[in-house]
Amino acid sequence: GAFCRVTLAYFDWERGEYLPIPVDEQVEVLSLTGDIAIGDNGKPRLHLHVAIGKRDGSAWGGHLLRAEVRPTLEVILTESPPRLRRRSDPATGLALIDLERA
Repeated sequence: GAFCRVTLAYFDWERGEYLPIPVDEQVEVLSLTGDIAIGDNGKPRLHLHVAIGKRDGSAWGGHLLRAEVRPTLEVILTESPPRLRRRSDPATGLALIDLERA
């Protein structure tokens, strides 16, 4: 698959925030992995990482914030156990997998 524009993100540990990396050009999707887990509010929450290939052959990657697919994107989902949950970690502000409830 491919994107015509995408926003990646890098988590800056010192700042405690995601830094956006906009890519406003046609790119190939090389890899898309992650999970859909139940969040603190009881609703499904996406956590995705993506690697993209640019025209010059370079590869960029990071968290996937948003993307516009062009022309298509093939995605295969594998069901995980229903007990996979994330909870907000007050120390980091991140939604971490809750191993105690898993």
